[in-house]
Amino acid sequence: MGDPKCRSNATSSEKSPAATSSKPKSPPTPSTRQTLSLVQPSQKKKQQPKMVRVFRSVFRSFPIITPVCKFPGLPGGLPDGYHRMAGSRITGTLFGYRKGRVSLSMQENPRCFPTLVVELAMLTNVLQKEMSAGMVRIALECEKRTEKDKTKLLDEPLWTMYCNGKKNGYGVKREASDEDLNIMELLKAVSMGAGVLPGYSNVEGPDGELAYMRAHFEQVVGSRDSETLYMLSPEGNNNGPELSIFFVRV
Repeated sequence: MGDPKCRSNATSSEKSPAATSSKPKSPPTPSTRQTLSLVQPSQKKKQQPKMVRVFRSVFRSFPIITPVCKFPGLPGGLPDGYHRMAGSRITGTLFGYRKGRVSLSMQENPRCFPTLVVELAMLTNVLQKEMSAGMVRIALECEKRTEKDKTKLLDEPLWTMYCNGKKNGYGVKREASDEDLNIMELLKAVSMGAGVLPGYSNVEGPDGELAYMRAHFEQVVGSRDSETLYMLSPEGNNNGPELSIFFVRV
């Protein structure tokens, strides 16, 4: 989430045709309905190398460790190398009005419809402060289901949220709204970056701005009860903030 700003300077006063044609158009806002060119994510499952499948089957026999309130003394997370071997790359976007709650969108790539949207229990400006401090670990927990219950982990509707070991409240999965889809459409050409978009919100008023941060994430499926997103830094940049998001049934 960053500092570059673009504002919409809409006006209600009437102008002559010549003046109107010479004035540059204002950029679209997230609340303005627009034609969507996003595509559906592919349904093909990526075939993993045999060595990776064997490694994952062995690794699943070990306990899953997540940096939530029950494990406050785990500053480093999981060992380096594990998620690089077993993960698949996706696009993750954190976005929200500065005084509103931040949402997480997961996409196969920036051109696809979101596969998951979760409204987190944290204000956007609070998350920005946490990110500026360096390392952020977000854990989303829910109760384990019976073996007969085939509900997928990322289909859970409600999560207890922890940030760096502190309980924040509840994260809620929701269907992507028109505003969510418009934001993804506006950011379709952005594969990685941060900034603000002009927006209109009851939270911030007509001059409200919507902040976003988009990055590549490595998605690791540890078991049917554990998935993790690791934010990947741009190549050659190891000084940026570290962010990991854990989905886990306990």
